[in-house]
Amino acid sequence: MPLDYRTAFDLAPMGLVLSAQRLIQDCNQQLLAMFQARREDLVGQSLEILYPSVVEFERTGERIIASLDAQGCYADDRLMRRLGNGQLFWCHVSGRALKPSDPHAEGIWSFVDLSPHRSLKAELTPREREIAALLIEGLTSKLIGRRLAISPRTVDVYRARLMKKYGAASTPDLIHKLLVV
Repeated sequence: MPLDYRTAFDLAPMGLVLSAQRLIQDCNQQLLAMFQARREDLVGQSLEILYPSVVEFERTGERIIASLDAQGCYADDRLMRRLGNGQLFWCHVSGRALKPSDPHAEGIWSFVDLSPHRSLKAELTPREREIAALLIEGLTSKLIGRRLAISPRTVDVYRARLMKKYGAASTPDLIHKLLVV
């Protein structure tokens, strides 16, 4: 069988999604396996179906708009939700908006399941999940506050809650516990 673009898309070693207005236009086999879904469960649906909540879907959309680079690229680690069992898992998502002036018009997104390296050990609120992901990226309270449009003090309150939930003595200890299986 000659290698063509469709074969490469379908058999890529990471989940791939083509989107338009945040609706799934196409996805590959790896994405279906990762999210425990069938093609007919996803194609034509909002990407919202893959998120833990509508609030996180909306916040991520706003964050993408605010954080695109000049080429329309964006990447982060976030919690996603498997359709098959509802399980939350850490996922690295990166992609490109084909029209940076209209980031959600059309996009190409890749998804890498991080759960073999990172587990969710405590029940977290949507905001705690956002802050945990940004702490893992190495952002300070001030930078997290800017990114999420909240005060650095509010970030510190959420960090304290995370530290308590994970039994962490310091921010580096918290990050370690967030990253370790």
